[in-house]
Amino acid sequence: MAERVPPGTVVAGLPLLRRIVLAGARAGFADIRVHKALAGAEDLIVGTRAATLTPDEPDTPRGSRRIVIVPANLVPQPRWLRSLLDAELSPEAIYVDPALTAVIVTADPARVLAGAARCRSAGELLGELRGASVELPGAFELAGRFVLTARGDVRRAEAWLLRGLIKQREGFMSRHVERRISLALTRRLVATRVTPDAMTLVSVAVGLVGATFFLSVSPGYQLVGALLFLAHSILDGCDGELARLKLIESRRGAILDFWGDNLVHAAVFGCIAVGWTLTTGAVWPLALGAVTIASGLGSAACVFRRTLLDVVSGAGASMTDRLTEAFAHRDFIYLVVVLSAFGRADVFLVLASVGTPIFLLLLLWVGAARRRA
Repeated sequence: MAERVPPGTVVAGLPLLRRIVLAGARAGFADIRVHKALAGAEDLIVGTRAATLTPDEPDTPRGSRRIVIVPANLVPQPRWLRSLLDAELSPEAIYVDPALTAVIVTADPARVLAGAARCRSAGELLGELRGASVELPGAFELAGRFVLTARGDVRRAEAWLLRGLIKQREGFMSRHVERRISLALTRRLVATRVTPDAMTLVSVAVGLVGATFFLSVSPGYQLVGALLFLAHSILDGCDGELARLKLIESRRGAILDFWGDNLVHAAVFGCIAVGWTLTTGAVWPLALGAVTIASGLGSAACVFRRTLLDVVSGAGASMTDRLTEAFAHRDFIYLVVVLSAFGRADVFLVLASVGTPIFLLLLLWVGAARRRA
């Protein structure tokens, strides 16, 4: 529908109309129509599952359908759009929010689509539909979309999108230190051709280079390694942020990100163990490293699916679930930095050789309890 802000206005690296369409596809909308009156609509939706809706040939589905009308000046979150699909609504009633987003479950979708094809704005269409349907206040929350009223709102919309990338289950330091830096980097990278997979490979490379510095017991070398390890963690946040911001998340990218991160962790543990053995001549540090790496990779295999689906603990989560997520936080990196400043990364390996097997056993216990339930 025609609005004040042009549909080609770029918001966080994507034209506004294309962002709406991709968010709708991500939310699970099977049939997405874009009004042909929108300037450049056909070019903006190339490569997406959307089609243009024209007055002369609207493809009218049969049977009861839920139709969601989204004005072209909204920046939506996919989860918000999904809530419009899942909300329980009364048939033939129009649910409207202040931004003129509307949802209607109707047995006559052809009438709604024909009206949408004729009208040139969301307001005009709603005015036509109100004569045949009962209008009700919006039954869905409003926090999942940002309304653009002028071009000057673009930066505020981008900041809003970036804030929405912060995951609920992050550790304190990750949330307040690393995420601030990674979001600042992502805001600049989103307008470039840098891909999430490229950022993953860069972060893994930085982490692997940092791991080699732990072959030395020198405080200077270990501190450099720890800072590179921290830089890896920051850059590791950018790949997911870029993917979610540009709505190009993929299973392949998630797998590359997850296991690349665990490869770096294994390399750090291994290099600390090898460096300790080279210094002392003892073999048992290698055993500590092997235990830590094996239990760490085993834990990664257990939590992979939960991480991939971005599962977070809610108000009703058990104490065990919350404890499991607490162990999974990456705030331990700051302990590595502090210990490395004194050349004592070996202390971290000792702690990890105890903590990671406990974490693995905890995950196995939780998994068994869920299967029994």
